[in-house]
Amino acid sequence: GVGKTVAEKFRSAKAAGFDGIEVMSHLNRDEVLKAMKETGIIVPSVCDAMHWKHLLSDPNPEEREKGIEALKLSLEDAKIYGADTVLLVPGRVTDTVSYDECWKRSTEAIKKALPLAKKLNVRIAVENVWNNFLLSPLEAANYVDQFRTSAVGFYFDCGNILAYGWPEQWIRILGKKRIAKVHIKEYSKKIADAQGRSAGFKVALLEGDVNWHEVMKAFDEIGYNDWATI
Repeated sequence: GVGKTVAEKFRSAKAAGFDGIEVMSHLNRDEVLKAMKETGIIVPSVCDAMHWKHLLSDPNPEEREKGIEALKLSLEDAKIYGADTVLLVPGRVTDTVSYDECWKRSTEAIKKALPLAKKLNVRIAVENVWNNFLLSPLEAANYVDQFRTSAVGFYFDCGNILAYGWPEQWIRILGKKRIAKVHIKEYSKKIADAQGRSAGFKVALLEGDVNWHEVMKAFDEIGYNDWATI
């Protein structure tokens, strides 16, 4: 196993040959810093651990406020670890939260965290996850662009996208300016069709439906030269 404690996980990653780890927010900062120092492993990005619990699209303003506070703490974590990006799930469209409400609420919430993000020089990167939101690359680009600042970018997941699009198209449309970080993940449409959508991830790298040749070509074309997290 990879271990239970932060230190054990860092050691496992080091032994496996990884150069960096994307850590969750809200961890014990001293433990993370100690593990970084011990292993020499870099933390390039932090994942907001609370973005599903306190959705920025929640109808309850108190829940959204908790989400904003969690995002701010994630930004502070990132700064302390020397990371330049925070991964954020911006919200979720449901039968009770309409698409436009999700857009409006999440935009307003992110704007409240922007002054801190700019001050700390840490980017808020919105990820494409199965939240029924930002379902096309043009829309994702518009969502990022509306903030009119490089402090908001996109966290692109190569595997998640396969349920409704082609990663190479998204990469070219979003471009280097918007893509802050990348998740490398495989996905099999065949397994998904047979066993259910989330089962599609149960496949080894290079054995699913991501066209990695085209994906890497697209990354080269846009000049992406930042971290890729597997």
